[in-house]
Amino acid sequence: MTAVLVLEDGRIFRGQAYGARGTGLGEAVFTTGMTGYQETLTDPSYHRQIVVQTAPQIGNTGWNDEDDESAGIQVAGYVVRDPARSPSSWRSTGSLAAALERQGIVSVAGIDTRALVRHLRERGAMRAGVFSGADLAADDVLVRRVRESLSMEGADLYGAVTTREPYVVPADGVRRFRVAALDVGIKSNTPRCLARRGVETHVLPASSTIEQVEALAPDGFFLSNGPGDPATADGPVALTRQVLERRIPLFGICFGNQILARALGRGTYKLRYGHRGINIPVVEHATGRVAITSQNHGFAVEGEAGEIFDGPFGRAQITHICPNDGCVEGLAALEVPAFSVQYHPEAAAGPHDAEDLFDRFVDLMTAHRTPDRRGAS
Repeated sequence: MTAVLVLEDGRIFRGQAYGARGTGLGEAVFTTGMTGYQETLTDPSYHRQIVVQTAPQIGNTGWNDEDDESAGIQVAGYVVRDPARSPSSWRSTGSLAAALERQGIVSVAGIDTRALVRHLRERGAMRAGVFSGADLAADDVLVRRVRESLSMEGADLYGAVTTREPYVVPADGVRRFRVAALDVGIKSNTPRCLARRGVETHVLPASSTIEQVEALAPDGFFLSNGPGDPATADGPVALTRQVLERRIPLFGICFGNQILARALGRGTYKLRYGHRGINIPVVEHATGRVAITSQNHGFAVEGEAGEIFDGPFGRAQITHICPNDGCVEGLAALEVPAFSVQYHPEAAAGPHDAEDLFDRFVDLMTAHRTPDRRGAS
């Protein structure tokens, strides 16, 4: 059965229907990861994006019950070159195609993904649609549907992926710290990384108030990854400023990096085609250390490597950059206990070069522990 990927600039790629049949509308982006497709598909940061895999063959290891990063597949559509005919892994409980169909993710296979990625690199990420089955129509009709769909700029999406109720992930062994984590799209592996360090994580809805945070008497505050335009995240930004006023140690990643930047007075902007993959280098300005990182972001923070700037909480500094394009990859407040990075130290399926950032968060909480914070037991 035929399926098509339609881009807002009128370019159309034709292939075979894969996964569910119907329509998927979102922003067409590409990811360079050669492994970890299940983690990619279930990452809330990919909400309302049509993900193109640059790796030619996808689905070899099937689908399992352990690697989901959220309650289900988050992407708006999926595009692959050569889907595996049958999975081959002792951990597999089913095929990728079956998982996509079961969860209603419209996908297309058999297209020239190399040509598609070159097109997106030259033209930038753009609105797109995947169509198959009864939803196929004349090309001009499908192009019009794509152009009438919502843009990622100005998209307020974190509310669609946040938890509806608070929940707790206990520490492994003795609890050393208690952390309040604001869920604007948190991945399952993040609380696990904290748990291994003796951290009990209270995951809170994105609409949480400072009173709800203070009621936990947390040793630290965590800002998660998430989807959408950070310029729309006024609620989380306001809460972050209240956390900074109380000098609660703060660590943010990905979308959380952009939220902290806004709280510190910096602007954000949309990248041409973003950073998505598990092989993206980052340089730490102070040490020159290079880490290979997992990333998924289409927006970035304004600034340059090593830049020190003044904001409402005193001085802050741009601490990390991407050497590929100079994009800001991290920042730190110099007068309040807060830092963040644009990438994923909790990366699954890897790499793990940046996991020591959780240890830095633990060190920050240790250095700023006060009697009214009762996280240890």
